[in-house]
Amino acid sequence: MFDLFKKMPVYSENNFNRIYEEYYKKAFLFVKSYVHDDFVSEDIVSEAMIKLWGKMKERPVESVQPYLFTILKNSALDHLKHETVRKTAYKSINEMLKLELKLRISVLESRDPDKLFSSEIQEIVQSTLASLPEKTREVFMMSRFQYKTNKEIADLFGITVKGVDYHISGTIRELKIALKDYLPLFFFYFFH
Repeated sequence: MFDLFKKMPVYSENNFNRIYEEYYKKAFLFVKSYVHDDFVSEDIVSEAMIKLWGKMKERPVESVQPYLFTILKNSALDHLKHETVRKTAYKSINEMLKLELKLRISVLESRDPDKLFSSEIQEIVQSTLASLPEKTREVFMMSRFQYKTNKEIADLFGITVKGVDYHISGTIRELKIALKDYLPLFFFYFFH
């Protein structure tokens, strides 16, 4: 271990380079022994040296080692406390994500394919379709329930394929709003 408490003569800004050369490696090794990260240790030591230099510009520092040690110790402690908080938050978020994933797995496993398109969803779809203009409703039903192509529907109604797309996209927009609580099922049933 190095002697951090050795008394040093008064230093000024002029001999800061000497201080840097003398203490940087010792300071780095000291900080690294606690934070266990080269990059973080370099940052802490560099910032400590800048603080020391700033202090030396204000007034002479009689005991450089204890002053530098105090800066390093406090900075390393701040870093370690921040890491503790960060890791606790990460662990908490990770636990929430695990719970949410388990819930999604559980819900998906409990789905009975025969009951996915329940009467409640059918009622929402039927009432939404009933609220649409007749032509829009018929275009959509031919597309999604009778499996006609957009070209076939366009020929039946005497409109363009873009017109068919317009009617279908308008219906889908209305159904997305009405079925917002059932979006996974919505995409399964109405997009093919």
